[in-house]
Amino acid sequence: MRTSEIAKRFLDYFEQHDHLVVPSASLISPNPTTLFTIAGMVPFIPYLMGEQTAPHPRMASNQKCVRTLDIDEVGKTTRHGTFFQMLGNFSFGDYFKEEAIHYAYELLTKPQDQGGYGFDPEKLWMTTFTDDEEARAMWRNEGVDSEHIQIMGMEDNFWTTGGPGPGGPCSEIYVDRGPEFGIEGGPIADENRYIEIWDLVFENFEVDNVKSKTDLHIVGELENKNIDTGAGLERMAYLLQGKNNIYETDEVFPVIEAAQRMSGRLYGDDEAMDVKFRVVADHVRSALMIMSDGVRPANNGRGYVLRRLLRRIVKAMRTLGVTDPVLPTLFPVSKDAMVPSYPELEQTFHDVSEAAYGEEDAFRRTLESGTEIFDMAVAKARNAGKDTVSGADAFTLHDTYGFPIELTLEMAAEQGVKVDEAKFRELMAEQKSRARADALKKRHNVDLSVYDDFKKTLAAPIDFLGYTDYSSRSKVLGIMQEGKGSVPAVTAPATIEVILDRTPFYAEAGGQLADQGEILSDDGAVLEVDDVQKPIKDLIVHQCRLTEGTLVVGTEVNATIDLDRRGAIARSHTATHMVHKALREELGPQATQRGSEDAPNRLRFDFQWSKAPAKTIMSAVEARVNDKLRDNLAVTTQEMKFDDAIALGAMHLFGEKYGDIVRVVSIGEDGWSRELCGGTHVDHVGKIGQVSILSEASIGSGVRRVDALVGQSAYEYNAREHALVSQLSDKLNARPDELAERVNTLLAKLKESDRRLAAMYESQLASTVPGLVAEAKASAAPVKVAARNVGHFGSFDALRKTVLDIRGQLGEDAPVVVALAGVSADDKPMVAVATNEAARKGGIKAGDLVRGASKILGGGGGGKPDFAQGGGSDASKIDAALQSLTHEAMKG
Repeated sequence: MRTSEIAKRFLDYFEQHDHLVVPSASLISPNPTTLFTIAGMVPFIPYLMGEQTAPHPRMASNQKCVRTLDIDEVGKTTRHGTFFQMLGNFSFGDYFKEEAIHYAYELLTKPQDQGGYGFDPEKLWMTTFTDDEEARAMWRNEGVDSEHIQIMGMEDNFWTTGGPGPGGPCSEIYVDRGPEFGIEGGPIADENRYIEIWDLVFENFEVDNVKSKTDLHIVGELENKNIDTGAGLERMAYLLQGKNNIYETDEVFPVIEAAQRMSGRLYGDDEAMDVKFRVVADHVRSALMIMSDGVRPANNGRGYVLRRLLRRIVKAMRTLGVTDPVLPTLFPVSKDAMVPSYPELEQTFHDVSEAAYGEEDAFRRTLESGTEIFDMAVAKARNAGKDTVSGADAFTLHDTYGFPIELTLEMAAEQGVKVDEAKFRELMAEQKSRARADALKKRHNVDLSVYDDFKKTLAAPIDFLGYTDYSSRSKVLGIMQEGKGSVPAVTAPATIEVILDRTPFYAEAGGQLADQGEILSDDGAVLEVDDVQKPIKDLIVHQCRLTEGTLVVGTEVNATIDLDRRGAIARSHTATHMVHKALREELGPQATQRGSEDAPNRLRFDFQWSKAPAKTIMSAVEARVNDKLRDNLAVTTQEMKFDDAIALGAMHLFGEKYGDIVRVVSIGEDGWSRELCGGTHVDHVGKIGQVSILSEASIGSGVRRVDALVGQSAYEYNAREHALVSQLSDKLNARPDELAERVNTLLAKLKESDRRLAAMYESQLASTVPGLVAEAKASAAPVKVAARNVGHFGSFDALRKTVLDIRGQLGEDAPVVVALAGVSADDKPMVAVATNEAARKGGIKAGDLVRGASKILGGGGGGKPDFAQGGGSDASKIDAALQSLTHEAMKG
């Protein structure tokens, strides 16, 4: 039974029992404290905790999950995997223990030809919580033998969230794999023979003061009891497919088969190599699924986890003997294996694969440059009689060559040495400490704990009025001063932070820059508001310059925003939504937002895309936006339930945490653009005026950036462009529509002139060869040096070829050094040096000679012992540099 069929049967069964079947949520966790969705119940936590109302009292899903805490254990055993899928059925105040037990047992034991899984009831075992006699009775009512129902304590069979909230006993279902896998006696005796496949959690208690799994306080019974179950799809698959572990199932093993073909090795022949096969199979699938949900390689967060997965694939395949690119072969295999379960992979694969292949190419270059440095660090340690690479060397590998510490540790283990990880961590901590100190200086604010402490004193939340009001009568609740924290009063001049009970000032968020303006007190204090931030959730802090008077906590003030700035930012923010929509229309739904900045009269929009869009695409985006501006579409905002907004098609950012009620900004009566957004906007797009896209470029792996001007800045930009075109038309004596053709003609002529000039220089270089060869051969010196200032030489490639030609003609009868220097096409002095094997055996190295000559020229250079090149800034020193070089070569 294919894995996709196992999942389908689960969801079909629960749909028949009045469950709302929902698709898997993104692997990008909505919880800011975790990078990925790590359990099947994560998307349902708001319903289980009572924070949001579930769309249906019964729900079921097959949830994608990723756990990477034990990434180093992957492959060492057949039980660890980073990507997995959890089948789950949930009840929110509806059915409880009896129905949950019945549903699970019926589905597991029902014959396969009737839509069940067909497990032998005699091979099923159940564990229950110590005090849960009710569950044991219910299992017996289903026909389970009492000997197959075992009792475990709180550590194994009691579930909580790890903090205050719902909790309760659980009952786990195991399958007996038979005596060949271990001893008899049920799960208590051997969890290798008896494999857990389904966990039923009965949430009927409220708990608090949770210190550990066994140390907590049960407050009492919940008013609404919940059911939360999880069945491991991969475990179900290998049991139902007659395999021994998850790596042999239909969604994973095809990658191992492909790795076998690429490496010429067989899985099962060598345990050490089998570990690498399993690493590859697991990580390829995990990386594919993570990237399909929008993550791209990066140096932090989930992007770094992805980068590490991709790099471990490349390293593992190298250990298996494959040095060519591997992802272009392995990724399509994994995609084909996973498509039956996730058809959407077909739509995302083009962009996903391009980003993955680009990351592999970059890492291969990192390996080539860093491996040599790593080998030198290992040799350095061994020469000193140590078996440990120093923390300083590990830090240099990380900081200079891009080698993550995990890679250094893996490579060190392969060579049988250790790494001073403690010293490395110390150096990293020092670097981070310096960065934090710099950041704190830039923020000009105090420790965040001061804000936390202040927020606790607020009697009511701060009231933001800025959607409708541009000024307000407010009360000063707090004053913060750098180095002092919260103060009762401050006298001008001073830079301070002010907290008001109500404010029209928009705090920077969602890419929109903050409002500016002024705050005036009744007793004469004057404050210029330069910035507004939310250092912690729901606390609006005004960063101000107190220029006159004294400000006292409790004072009544008038707070007024800069209307011109607000209007310009609002135009930019609405334009950003329009650019986003137009990009998706041109490129497809995969062009999702990755960041933005809405500033006065300009915008910056970052989006996910693997390569540069054609210029015609960007022109079409600009034209589409400006067409909509001329239509003067209405912009409306509305608050609604999150699920209703998503049902309307509102775009939202993966990874953002949204509440039950969200704000939806719509452009056009038909909702041409619709996004979840807390920012400020114009009421009709015609007020934006014009949008001009300045540039589109890459800012990282798989992420592109659009920079555009908005409103008056766009008009001024186009006016400058028009003036420039007019000037060019006058100078080239051509109409504007003829400019491109005229410029192309001039460029062609220039290119032909350059070609002729290069040919002339090459001819001049070639004419020097016979004389130099003859002079060197006639020399009686022990080292034959052919050196000359050739003047202007055109391309460096021609100079290099001439040097190598002369060296070849002089042969190996005696040590030979060839050094030519001259002035390049951009008027920079350059020198090229080649040595023959006889010279190198005598200790004469081209790189050393070039470094000395380049220093005289006012620059630098280097290379290999047989050929090197360098340059500088002072062409008048060429003869002196060649004379010094000749002297050094003669010394041998």
